[in-house]
Amino acid sequence: MSFRDEGLLVVDELIDQATVICLRERFDRLFQGEFETGVQPDEVNWQEGKSDPSLTRQICNGWKADRDIARVVLREDLGKAIATLAEWPGARIVQDNVLFKPPRARSIGYHRDNAYLAWYQPTAMLSCWIALDDTNAAGGTIELARGSHRWPPTEPAGDFHGPSDYRAALQQHAAEQQQTPDIVHVEVPAGGGSFHHGWLWHGSGENRTNQPRRALVLHAMRSDARYSQEHLGKGNGPIYGRYRKLGSDDMDENYFPVLWRSDGYRTTMIDAYLAD
Repeated sequence: MSFRDEGLLVVDELIDQATVICLRERFDRLFQGEFETGVQPDEVNWQEGKSDPSLTRQICNGWKADRDIARVVLREDLGKAIATLAEWPGARIVQDNVLFKPPRARSIGYHRDNAYLAWYQPTAMLSCWIALDDTNAAGGTIELARGSHRWPPTEPAGDFHGPSDYRAALQQHAAEQQQTPDIVHVEVPAGGGSFHHGWLWHGSGENRTNQPRRALVLHAMRSDARYSQEHLGKGNGPIYGRYRKLGSDDMDENYFPVLWRSDGYRTTMIDAYLAD
């Protein structure tokens, strides 16, 4: 079966162990409110001493706050891999996710990334999920519903952080389509991970182990994506619409850098930013 058919690809190694160890330390600092570049991430959904300890910790666009995060999510080879799987002319970052699920932390509800993306066109995302700990089903690893990207599009549905039934939205849509979900648990060593299509249903259960489950996620869009000005108020538009240029639908490369393009282009500022 191909990525086009399944909507997912599981990989045993995406980053080396030295990078894994480095990122774990950077995660701790981010959730303590320490931002190496002095720039706060776009979304800070958990901070130590202030937030519900039973929830999965989440920060969006840690790459703007920490260059060690950026050195992974802005990699050219990951951009090329995403563009190749998606059959795009190139890939640029939409956002990253810094995710930390401590022992006994609650689930993340099943969702489809593309349902939140009406603020840009074409509305398409492909994601690379990178494990920073050895993963297993009991630890609340990411779950992917194989082939569900071929089901009809849906609007955002269900609770995201800590729902009582984290598969409810998936099960409802599957029943409407007379489908039985084929759930894949991404069980890989630290440094491994997966790629998944933007319309693929996915979520994760409670961490029932005594070990943390940390992951870094690169969410990418087409290199030729443009703002959809009429839909800026939908999904994550109110957050990322702040970077729209006046009178233009162009995506500013300072905030959505091009990782790889088939003609050899890559945003020139990336190397200078990482070298600072």
